[in-house]
Amino acid sequence: MKLTPVSERFILHWGEMGARWGVNRSVAQIHALLYLAERPLAADEIAETLGLARSNVSNSIKELQSWRLVRMVHALGDRRDHFETSKDVWELFRLIVEGRRQREIEPTLDVLAELLESEDFARESAGARQRIAETREFISLLTVWADEMLRQDPRTLMKVLKLGAGVSKLIRRAPE
Repeated sequence: MKLTPVSERFILHWGEMGARWGVNRSVAQIHALLYLAERPLAADEIAETLGLARSNVSNSIKELQSWRLVRMVHALGDRRDHFETSKDVWELFRLIVEGRRQREIEPTLDVLAELLESEDFARESAGARQRIAETREFISLLTVWADEMLRQDPRTLMKVLKLGAGVSKLIRRAPE
C-alpha cells in the first residue's frame, strides 16, 4: 500500500504521540494505518507499508486486540487474516478510556483503598493521610464523571464538551 504524504505524516505523528502516552510507537503507527485504510489489511501488507518486521506487526496487533482496538476479519479468496479498526473516533475514544481505566485507574483505586483501610495508615502523618484520601476521592470523582460522559451518545457528548468550554469562559469572566 502506498501512503500519501498526509497519511504518512499522520501515521508518523500518531506513533510519536503513542510513545508519549506510553504506547509502543509501532503499535500506534499500525493503529493509525488501519484507521486511515479504506479496507482491512493483512499483516504482511502492514509490515511492508510501515517498514516493520513481520514479528513486530504480529506482536503489535496482539496488543491492539487486547485493547479491543483491532479486530480480525477475513476476505473472500484470501486465506490470510486481515485487520481493521473502527473508523468512529468516539468508539475508539471509549475503548481507549475503558482500557486505561482497567489497566491504570482501577488498580490505583484499589491500592488507595487498601492504604486507607490499612492498620499502618493511622501511623502516617496527618498530611500524608489527607493527600492519600484526597487523591482517592479525586480519582473516584473523575471516574464517576467519565462513566457518565461515556454513557452519552456522541452528539450529546459533543454538546457537553462545547458547553463545558463555554462554562469555563463564563466562570473566568465572572467577578468573585
